[in-house]
Amino acid sequence: MLLELKDVHAGYGAVRALQGLSIDVPEGSIVTLLGANGAGKTTTLKVISGLVRSSRGDVLFRGQSLSNLTTEQIVRRGIVQVPEGRRIFPDLTVAENLKVGAYTRSDRSAVETDIEGIVALFPKLRERWRQLGGFLSGGEQQMLAVGRALMARPVLLLLDEPSLGLAPRIVSEIFGALKRIQSERRMTMLMVEQNANLALRNADFGYVLQLGRVALGGPAGKLRQNREVVDSYMGVQHA
Repeated sequence: MLLELKDVHAGYGAVRALQGLSIDVPEGSIVTLLGANGAGKTTTLKVISGLVRSSRGDVLFRGQSLSNLTTEQIVRRGIVQVPEGRRIFPDLTVAENLKVGAYTRSDRSAVETDIEGIVALFPKLRERWRQLGGFLSGGEQQMLAVGRALMARPVLLLLDEPSLGLAPRIVSEIFGALKRIQSERRMTMLMVEQNANLALRNADFGYVLQLGRVALGGPAGKLRQNREVVDSYMGVQHA
């Protein structure tokens, strides 16, 4: 198992966001976390990244605990996050943003090769190459955020609400790129996504979180057919 969360408890002050969360992320898979606002999805990603410390339990990556590592050390192990809201550098160009993503790397020639791969994956970024990040559209910023994360050559890519606020055409383009990356590189992904149908169509496995715990989990195809997941948890209709 590539990533394991075992009985993880975490929160913010008196607020307990995770209350005994246990999930598995198999290598080479796409796993999605679903649930209502406040269920603990984003906190889960932050605990994995070292941005929030757990008070109990453990996070294991390739069998090794991440609990005492800094965020930079976790990134160097191969875990990279695309945060909610993109958080690209608005005063840097597209080119500069991508190069920032490779800051942990020293293989400069391979970095240039990877940049070419990113702009082939997202041709819009080539068109906006010298444009400042702050002047990109929301969809272009999300492409840049994904591209910047890929520049670190992650083993595990964490994605927080990749479809949020984007037009359906752009969402389709971004998810198509993610599936292509997973297929070609066998890259493992853990994704938080409010759109249940979108997430489960693209994932291999899924977990529904409720009040910081796993309420349901299993293969994505089975969860997508579960009316309780689609109607009660997500509040959207079957597609």
